[in-house]
Amino acid sequence: MPKRTDIETILLIGSGPIVIGQACEFDYSGSQAAQALMDEGYRVVLVNSNPATIMTDPMMADAVYLQPLTVESITRIVEKEQPDAVLPTMGGQTALNLTEDVQKAGVWAEHGVELIGVDLDAVQRTEDRQRFRDLMEDVGLDQGRSQTAKTVDEAAAVTRDLGGLPVVIRPSYTLGGSGGGIVRTEDEFERMVSRGLEMSPVHQVLIEECLFGWKEYELELLRDANENVVIICSIENVNPMGVHTGDSVTVAPQQTLTDRQYQAMRDAAIKAMRSIGTFAGGCNIQFAVDPETGRMIVIEINPRVSRSSALASKATGYPIAKVATRLAVGYTLDELPNEITGTSACFEPSIDYVVTKIPRFNFDKFEGVDEALTTQMKAVGEVLALGRTFPESLQKAWQSLEIGYHGLGADRPIPDRDTVRERLEAPYWDQLLHVRHALYHEASVEEVHDVTKIDRWFLRQIESIVAMEQQIATHTLDTLPNDLLREAKRYGFSDAQLAFLLEGDLNDDTVRAHRKKADITPSFLVVDTCAGEFPADTPYYYSSYDAGNERPTSDRDKVLILGSGPNRIGQGIEFDYACVHGVRAAQEMGYEALMLNCNPETVSTDFNVADGLFVEPVYWEHIMNVIDHEQPEGVIVQLGGQTALKYAERFKEHGIRVLGTDPGDMDRAEDRGHFSSLLQELSIPSPPYGMAHSTNEAVQRASDIGYPVLIRPSYVLGGEGMRIAHTPAEVERHVTSILQRTPDNAILLDRFLEGGTEVDVDAICDGTDVWISGILEHVEPAGVHSGDSTAVLPPYSLPARIQDTIRDYVSQIARALDVRGLLNVQLVVHNDSVYVIEANPRASRTVPFVAKATGAPVAAIATRVMLGDTLAAMRNEGLLESTLSGYALKRPVFSWDKFPEVAQKVGPEMRSTGEAIIFTDVMQEEHLKQPYPMRAMTVAG
Repeated sequence: MPKRTDIETILLIGSGPIVIGQACEFDYSGSQAAQALMDEGYRVVLVNSNPATIMTDPMMADAVYLQPLTVESITRIVEKEQPDAVLPTMGGQTALNLTEDVQKAGVWAEHGVELIGVDLDAVQRTEDRQRFRDLMEDVGLDQGRSQTAKTVDEAAAVTRDLGGLPVVIRPSYTLGGSGGGIVRTEDEFERMVSRGLEMSPVHQVLIEECLFGWKEYELELLRDANENVVIICSIENVNPMGVHTGDSVTVAPQQTLTDRQYQAMRDAAIKAMRSIGTFAGGCNIQFAVDPETGRMIVIEINPRVSRSSALASKATGYPIAKVATRLAVGYTLDELPNEITGTSACFEPSIDYVVTKIPRFNFDKFEGVDEALTTQMKAVGEVLALGRTFPESLQKAWQSLEIGYHGLGADRPIPDRDTVRERLEAPYWDQLLHVRHALYHEASVEEVHDVTKIDRWFLRQIESIVAMEQQIATHTLDTLPNDLLREAKRYGFSDAQLAFLLEGDLNDDTVRAHRKKADITPSFLVVDTCAGEFPADTPYYYSSYDAGNERPTSDRDKVLILGSGPNRIGQGIEFDYACVHGVRAAQEMGYEALMLNCNPETVSTDFNVADGLFVEPVYWEHIMNVIDHEQPEGVIVQLGGQTALKYAERFKEHGIRVLGTDPGDMDRAEDRGHFSSLLQELSIPSPPYGMAHSTNEAVQRASDIGYPVLIRPSYVLGGEGMRIAHTPAEVERHVTSILQRTPDNAILLDRFLEGGTEVDVDAICDGTDVWISGILEHVEPAGVHSGDSTAVLPPYSLPARIQDTIRDYVSQIARALDVRGLLNVQLVVHNDSVYVIEANPRASRTVPFVAKATGAPVAAIATRVMLGDTLAAMRNEGLLESTLSGYALKRPVFSWDKFPEVAQKVGPEMRSTGEAIIFTDVMQEEHLKQPYPMRAMTVAG
């Protein structure tokens, strides 16, 4: 049937602040949904409390409410906007739970609001573990043996019935596996069950047999009102059962099932989906398969767009959220086109490449954390890599992680056997790397399988990588045959890995020059949904050394914008927001805007955002491959956080134009010593400081400065490695730790101004004119990282004289650094004086908050400046005017529940995973209190 015409206004509910288990995948899904609804002519009202997202941008809906996700706020919005329908399936578990609460309050019924795209009864059937089990048994689908329990005693009885430990604890109605895990010992049992009961909204847990070692799969499906079903993507977890799928390395399409097994899984998925309700939209279903017997069981179903939907969309090039949204408003699959291929949306994707996803963790932020992976999700982000083979995509994924690796090993000495054995015995985040090490130490595939339970097919693939690197290591660059070099590139080996493996004093530039001379360069292949059977109409590409080039070049002036790579604490969705605005601003100025990023969760990697999207690692070699092919006018590095900024000086060395601030001026701000010297030249006060390159030197400098001191490494984001030290022993401990991680880093030591008020300033400079876009005052005292602080815009307690001094200092710094684009400056007000702490000539994480609070498109304005426009011209357009009346508050959100063993401390190193925005006309005492249990936290030394 065609779309519904009996509804006009649709309410779209977002997922709120970023937390582990529910991240910016839902910003991507929500943005796609809003765009699809507006394209269909509906009036869209959107509510979300997250200021960092594209979803909450004014351009995304007819009315955007940056409001708390509560029954009260939804009720007010419904009373004002009078929507005809609500679509809650794009906001994750948060939106679904809120929708159910609003329904219980009678709001939907009172105002005649219809739920579309979801059947709440279906959600309840799938979330209630026992009801779901009973339903699957009714339709003849096998389940793992399990029972629910509402007390510890009941849980103990269930465990005895299941044959004893180990068992898996799964709390009902929680997100990202919160509160769950494998229980192996009696000592863990009562603690885990009690915690699960506490975290479950209905105080119920499922106790199920432990399937550790079984293989795990996910299928992404779409279903319409006529019960037509298409399988969009099959995903196989490389890690066996026991690791949350969000923490597992995953591969699409599935690799190790026989055709008969896969068809049986498809049939079971369709049967299960049709059994749970009558909704039309997206669905995710997970299976486990016993590798020895082939027994297949259903694990769970999510009758909504899920975390994996974004991954599946990017992997296949199929716009799942858009199609699901159109199904929710009445269309059937046969009535809809696939925007990429022009074929019917009924056409199931078939891909001729391999996609690998690897999670990104931030264990370094949580002292004392248990790094072993369990059924409770711990990852803060993920990377996506495409290649013609699994080895190629796996190596590219490791190059994308931004943790210092140039691929799956082959870039540093191999750990000893004891270390390798220890890291293989539990499913740690780097398990595949140690699989490689074990095979290099001549362990057999069978031995590694016995320890890890990873499918032998994946182990043999890694074994082939090891065999290739051992073959390469027998050569010098001059004796390396071109055929072997080309084959190595097909295996995903980076130039840096080859430089490490080959005999002689080489670096990646040397290898690059050699292979280019031999005409061994990558092709750019289009991402489509039909394995090349039909032409794909999308500018969406990946590189490989295996086939002819499919990326046409144009004569238009091009700009390459570098994304920020995987989300992590300190560099998250805020930079995706900046990149998307940068792309659109470049397009408006007449440029062909190219985007390079490897994050599957983001809007910037959506197929229809940039004129040319390259799903590639934000890694030197891959960036240069794109530059060689596209020949852009220049590269924008200011919008991609520290990830992009770190390449600025190298671009300059290679004669590639960096648009905006010159890399030399960026370095003067980023290098702590150079910047402190600049402040002295400008007579701008800063805390007493000193530089050190060794532990002994740091202890001496701290003694000269006076305690307490703030210790900071150069070139970091999110306060990484920053600590407050009160004694020489603490200085020695912290500096030693920093130098172990980054041996060549310079250490800056500042006198820590206790009791001061910290201030964040975002500004834009065009080389002459300076625009202060926002001054944010921190509520917490100095010493808490700006990302973890409640911040208020404009300042609520700083006198006008102090604010004028702040503006003056920031303007002086911007001009002295010859900034062309963005600048973030952090200051502290202490004893009625203003001191400058640091300056960063790039987008800061507060850019989207300032933009949402003031109504000024900060990132777009900065991009226009980088491309030669002036602030004066944009001031005349009215773009620099703030619409904020009253105050906007930025409140951090933490994911402490994922790390119960970690002390809840805040300090100079950032630990929050997301943020919310609150507007108020008058600052009151309640606004200055943290909304989360900050009382339980202490400032970390």
